[in-house]
Amino acid sequence: PFLIPSFVRVSYVSEENNKVAKWRMHGDFFHPAAWEICKDSFDMSWIPGSLSGSGGVSDVCHGEKECGQWWVYFAEEQMPTTPEIYANEVTAPIVQGGSNYIYMLTERQRQEIVKVKVCLHAVGDDKTKKEQCGDSPQGVIPLGDLESFLMNFTPNTALGKKHSSNRSPGYSRAEERELDRAKVKERKQLKDQEDIEKALFDYTIYPAALFHKDATIKAARARDFVITGAKRDPSAVGPQKVKSGYYDVTITKPRQSQWAWCQAISRKGLCTLYADYFRSFVDDRCLESCGMRKNWSKIERLTDEL
Repeated sequence: PFLIPSFVRVSYVSEENNKVAKWRMHGDFFHPAAWEICKDSFDMSWIPGSLSGSGGVSDVCHGEKECGQWWVYFAEEQMPTTPEIYANEVTAPIVQGGSNYIYMLTERQRQEIVKVKVCLHAVGDDKTKKEQCGDSPQGVIPLGDLESFLMNFTPNTALGKKHSSNRSPGYSRAEERELDRAKVKERKQLKDQEDIEKALFDYTIYPAALFHKDATIKAARARDFVITGAKRDPSAVGPQKVKSGYYDVTITKPRQSQWAWCQAISRKGLCTLYADYFRSFVDDRCLESCGMRKNWSKIERLTDEL
């Protein structure tokens, strides 16, 4: 599809005055949080050869195998207008995913979008001809530079407002989420803890740190499923062959300091600022945190090669 770098709008929330927010804050007093996406709003995709140099789309892979990048690939239509105008959620967005502000488009991208829209209008309801009009624009964000695409929006007037029932974040997987909620109630896992239940399932806000974690885990699990394939043990819980070196940790085996260092680099946008260095493949210690390692970290108990 026609990929366009997109944005996610965030507002800063205090956990002191928002009980539901408190359980999604990861302990920070103030935290940037989105209100138009949730963990069900996106999928992850590895796009090989999706690294370019300072001259534009010139390939910088230098013949390296498995060279590419992980992308947050939005799976749902988001709000096409400013967050105050919720009544217009029925209008089809220009770009699927992200905030869909028109200024994120270059003139070349705008021309492509207009060409497709004019074609779709001209062919009417003819499905066969519609397929010939070209790909619809799809919003994406590079995992290794996710925080740079979170755009601060003030004031916080959007928080607390309700979406249309058929357009709230995660609408494409609403039935699955309700089944998960029913299981939790059945097992009485969150008995007398309504605030936590609302935070987990109602998605009033979505902290940036959690967005980064969910996206990383989702990409690592997707790759793990592909590698294990038919050999996957259906009774096993968690990853079997590859994992996230930073997020998949235990109390008995805490993460090494290198992972925290690399994660800080990613969160501050340094993966992009020093892109020429990281993409030279001379030093591969932070490739995973920068979203450029296809097979993530190998689980140590395994001896077979990927």
